[in-house]
Amino acid sequence: MQWTTASIPDQTGRIAIVTGANSGIGYETAKALAAKGAQVVLACRDPERGEEAATRLAAEVPSAQAAFMPLDLADLATVRAFAQAFGERFPRLDLLVNNAGVMVPPPGVTADGFESQMGVNHLGHFALTGLLWPQLMLSDAPRVVVVSSMAHKWGCLDVKRLGQPQRGCCCKGGCSCGSWKAYGDSKLANLLFVNELASVARGAKPGMVVAAAHPGWSATNLQRTTRLRRLNGCFAMRPWQGALPTLCAATDPEIVSGDFIGPDGCLQARGYPKKVRGSCRSRDIGLARELWAASERLTGVRFPGECAGA
Repeated sequence: MQWTTASIPDQTGRIAIVTGANSGIGYETAKALAAKGAQVVLACRDPERGEEAATRLAAEVPSAQAAFMPLDLADLATVRAFAQAFGERFPRLDLLVNNAGVMVPPPGVTADGFESQMGVNHLGHFALTGLLWPQLMLSDAPRVVVVSSMAHKWGCLDVKRLGQPQRGCCCKGGCSCGSWKAYGDSKLANLLFVNELASVARGAKPGMVVAAAHPGWSATNLQRTTRLRRLNGCFAMRPWQGALPTLCAATDPEIVSGDFIGPDGCLQARGYPKKVRGSCRSRDIGLARELWAASERLTGVRFPGECAGA
């Protein structure tokens, strides 16, 4: 039986954050959660686009409880400000969907000097999750979902150089291969983070679920700087279907910590949600612990209580 939005259990009373919720998979995730009764915070970098998304969601789902809050994952100061503002505004956090990301942008660094893809896709979300950890602990059934990608399979991740600007391309004439490697590294970091966070959660909160998802090939703004966008009309799924693995990981009662959800079709590029398996490297316990320790050092964020990186 195919898993669809009709499979989502009632979310009434649950408070959720979806990062990057102004468009694409993030917006479809927020809309589906709101339609099932969740109170949803659209955490977005651009205030104008965030407010527009909240207004559009309210028009499409009249019963929605949705609000925009500014969050720039490329600036740890704003990540801290967001976490503080959320704690002052809401009594707890039941669901955190770490969805936002950048894919093969022009080479650049974040406000804190990290390579932009690792800085946004992993380090910003690592810090956000740690800073919101006390709010998650107040929930009876907290859940964290991190959106990764099949691109994690080409990541190799040198933890000693974590977050450092990418080295120059070795190809004559230049190309984007360095940026693609950096993207793969950041998506590998997502899965390593999930696996280690799942271990932390088991000791911190019985019943807490930490899972990963990937959307397959979906037509979203994430691809706006790549040539893949030219092929979207022929091969890509629409955002609503690309959001299904994330929604499954976020709501299905059969999901357990450490699960990875992706499409069930050929090469996991298309289809409906199923449990999938990450690369061997993504399940490397030693590498996950090294990444955790490096992420703590670079972001200055430590999870309260006994954590794997301690």
